[in-house]
Amino acid sequence: MTYSLIARDDRTGEIGIAVASRFFACGAAVPYVGRRVAVATQSFVNPLWGTEGRARLEAGETAEELLAEFAGRDAGAPSRQCHMMDSAGNFAAFTGADCVDWAGHRTGRLHSVAGNMLTGPEVVAETFDAFDAFGADSDLPLAQRMLAAMEAGERAGGDKRGRQAAGLVIHRGEDHAFLDIRADDHADPLAELARLLDVAGERYLHVANAMPTRANFSGTPDRAPIDAAIAEAERNRRAEGRASRSLATDSTAK
Repeated sequence: MTYSLIARDDRTGEIGIAVASRFFACGAAVPYVGRRVAVATQSFVNPLWGTEGRARLEAGETAEELLAEFAGRDAGAPSRQCHMMDSAGNFAAFTGADCVDWAGHRTGRLHSVAGNMLTGPEVVAETFDAFDAFGADSDLPLAQRMLAAMEAGERAGGDKRGRQAAGLVIHRGEDHAFLDIRADDHADPLAELARLLDVAGERYLHVANAMPTRANFSGTPDRAPIDAAIAEAERNRRAEGRASRSLATDSTAK
């Protein structure tokens, strides 16, 4: 019922999970991202694979060993699917024998893809290859590359039941998310994520860039550089002839 992508950007330190499914609020159920690790738990979801997995991966356990332990402990393992990235940047994946066809996974050096209840193996293959095609040195932000890869998987067939929800979570070396957007009940959820990402670029991402970190407890408390970045982004958007895609009410209206 779901396919997901875990990816990292070695240049920025960003780690992300993107997910799409014909299942309500899959973006709330599947992704678990930490400072250095990521877990996507899906199919017949066991959230403990996410919460315990994230904590133990952050503590230094390997993805391969942890997945093997979870599969051995969980009586529901034949119906589970999970892939994860450990603190060393290594990926591992598990697809239970009872996951609904088509189900499978693929892992690489910088990303992994897993899916179940798909139209066929091409969904995982196209998602994986589309992300891989950007290369490690791509200047495109990780979030945009991940959405493009997910869209490639959807064009290849996606969830065989249709579409309903999607989510995208990005962390930048912190316990809190740099970006966390979801479309929980939508006819075209990946397109909605693309719209939300575009809107995030108008103001939110500039604020997120200034938020406190473990290395800088105060962040950027001065609003002036944040406001300047927002104003520059708006000038650039207008110069390119792009209207805002935000659905927010007019802040100047009385």
